[in-house]
Amino acid sequence: MISYEIFLKSIVDIKNFVNVVNTYDFDIDLESGRYTIDAKSIMGIFSLDLSKPINMHVHSDDAEKIEADLQSYITKALESEENE
Repeated sequence: MISYEIFLKSIVDIKNFVNVVNTYDFDIDLESGRYTIDAKSIMGIFSLDLSKPINMHVHSDDAEKIEADLQSYITKALESEENE
């Protein structure tokens, strides 16, 4: 699993983000506070506090392409959690 901190600034950002993540066949989760939702769910994203950065967890060891596709939303890479 590879994790990033992302920031979605507008409705257009959310729509484009969901369109990109839906092209991948592995799981991608978004975590904000105590809530974790499927990144492929536009309704789930709107349930999060979008005024703050969100943690994105990519459940794949090869995330170079998705990182390039989502570069405009990624604010920083997070350290991987080995216990997952």
